[in-house]
Amino acid sequence: MKIEDVPQDNKYLGQTTLRDVYYALDENGEYCQVTSVGWEAKNEALALTWEHISEEAEALRQEVLAGKKSPLAYHMEVRLFDMGLLASYTGIPKKTIKKHLQAGEFALLDDASLQIYAEALSMRVEELKRV
Repeated sequence: MKIEDVPQDNKYLGQTTLRDVYYALDENGEYCQVTSVGWEAKNEALALTWEHISEEAEALRQEVLAGKKSPLAYHMEVRLFDMGLLASYTGIPKKTIKKHLQAGEFALLDDASLQIYAEALSMRVEELKRV
């Protein structure tokens, strides 16, 4: 692909400072790096992915409202955290995090534990308690 053919479909990345890097041929026939704000196929894949994440998050939200899961489970889903990642951010063992995904166990957490989770998820404790 030539430099002028590098896609610039800015549906998602256009409003941010993020860019994709592609390799394209310059006028001398040599490969060089070219930044792109996106392309249609990637945008469609991102849209489908975010739609799926939103559906999963809504299902978890309903479970939280029904008292089956803790708000922590919802906030992890929305922020794309799994137990391993949250464990690495907090220093809390995965087994303990799994326990805290249950509504009853989460309700027993002290303020210090809630603060650790809130900081890892870049939110306030009050937000962590709600969905």
